[in-house]
Amino acid sequence: MEDYGLVSIITPSYNCAAFIGETIESILSQTYQNWELLITDDCSSDNSREIINEYCARDSRIKLFKLEKNSGAGVARNNSIEEARGRYIAFCDSDDRWYPDKLEKQLHYMEAKKCAISHTSYMTCDENNNVTGIIVCRKRECLTSMCKDDKMGFLTVIYDASIIGKVFMPSLRKRQDWALKLMLLKKSNVSYGMKEPLAYYRKREGSISNDKRSLIKYNIAVYRTILGWSGIKANLFFYFVFMPTHIKKLMFVKYINR
Repeated sequence: MEDYGLVSIITPSYNCAAFIGETIESILSQTYQNWELLITDDCSSDNSREIINEYCARDSRIKLFKLEKNSGAGVARNNSIEEARGRYIAFCDSDDRWYPDKLEKQLHYMEAKKCAISHTSYMTCDENNNVTGIIVCRKRECLTSMCKDDKMGFLTVIYDASIIGKVFMPSLRKRQDWALKLMLLKKSNVSYGMKEPLAYYRKREGSISNDKRSLIKYNIAVYRTILGWSGIKANLFFYFVFMPTHIKKLMFVKYINR
């Protein structure tokens, strides 16, 4: 198997004891083995760290860091990115999973495309690992298309830090994953998408990402913070461009998952 270089996998952890073992096992099962898993714990109150430490003892490629105070997933991810040594930066949250051949196939795809950013389609599942649907990505996304709606699953994104450097998440409590993708596209113009699903995204009841209404102000904050738009432009774009595009996407996802 060709060695494309070290992949640094960025994982934030917070009270994820029920799922973190499955996440780590999916990384350990990768057919491409040149990786490091950098987990930053955001002051969990359950036994997440004990579980992670057991894996650290088994495999030196897994490393655990701990924040001094609860600061959110963005800060936790940034801490891991700071520690990253790899050519490639990839993301897998503490309740998601990868297909065993995700890294092998996606890195081969990036090498063939000579691209700095890529993403893939992915499956959705519930808290009991029952598959609930598929999210099919488009062949490519650019800054303009991603402003209209977030169409790249964060758990599938890989970027080549040797080309665009390390890119850190902005200091937003929510929607910082979408903001980071916009920042990446500002640097490299395009992300190429693999139609094949290569990951499982877990939908959990009561999660931040499921509370759509509370995210509105953060969506607008992304436009203002990352793109430097005025408040008027950000609000108008959100309600008259983002929302119609997002609703259309949801209808399409519902249609293909009937």
